[in-house]
Amino acid sequence: MGWKDAFGYVRNAAMKKGAVDAPEDQSLPLNARIGSMVTIQQAPLLRANTSGSLIALPQASDFRILAISRLKLNLSGKVYRYYLDKGDDQADEKFLQVYVDAQGNVAEIMYCTQLARVIPETVEDQEAYTGEKGYGLGDRSYTLWRNQLGDYGLDEQDLNLVFGADEGIDYQRDAGDPHTEWVQPFQGGETRIDDAAGREGLQQDVYYMPYVRDLRGGAGPEFLLITTEIIRSVNGDSSKRGIHVDFVIGIPVEQERIVIQ
Repeated sequence: MGWKDAFGYVRNAAMKKGAVDAPEDQSLPLNARIGSMVTIQQAPLLRANTSGSLIALPQASDFRILAISRLKLNLSGKVYRYYLDKGDDQADEKFLQVYVDAQGNVAEIMYCTQLARVIPETVEDQEAYTGEKGYGLGDRSYTLWRNQLGDYGLDEQDLNLVFGADEGIDYQRDAGDPHTEWVQPFQGGETRIDDAAGREGLQQDVYYMPYVRDLRGGAGPEFLLITTEIIRSVNGDSSKRGIHVDFVIGIPVEQERIVIQ
């Protein structure tokens, strides 16, 4: 898969009369394609959920891949996102995040659901969410507060399961020296294609940092992925700009528990 400029490819191909579109969603980890069906064994997700995770459980065991993206970040290896819900029409995003190491091996798969989307309202907010002033995104820890999640729509029963008697839950940065107060967030771009030929999708700049905490009862880790996204184009239209911050919960799932066909 090229991924160098999926939209540029389409524009050039369209200029050639009679040209046949070549699929852009080829040679991906786990043999994923747009339209592929994904089956997930939900045991790790159920275990996490009953141990106080904020993950939103799937409504079915089967999903269809609606879009595929590649995150080009300043890290070794590659990061792909297979979108099971793109977050259109006020719905929350759901995706599989697949990390492929520098040797080309699938090293980690996470099932991810969007917790909240925040729009920075001031320059100071934007600077914090990009970490460009040396604080904010990239800090050693991040705390989610009970009243904050209440504002995001979680009911009292959910809040009690997650927080118990506490008012906040702490996540530790999952990158860099754990003793360093701040490290620069991963930075790069995301190209998402919404159809096999790459005619529709988006391109955006991203600032990314993973945080993690241990769930109760040895249920494993829960990741809080914070991604600041600056939209550059939608369906090739560069007039559609915007900035938002996505807070996403991720639970690792073993490769053998996922079937894509």
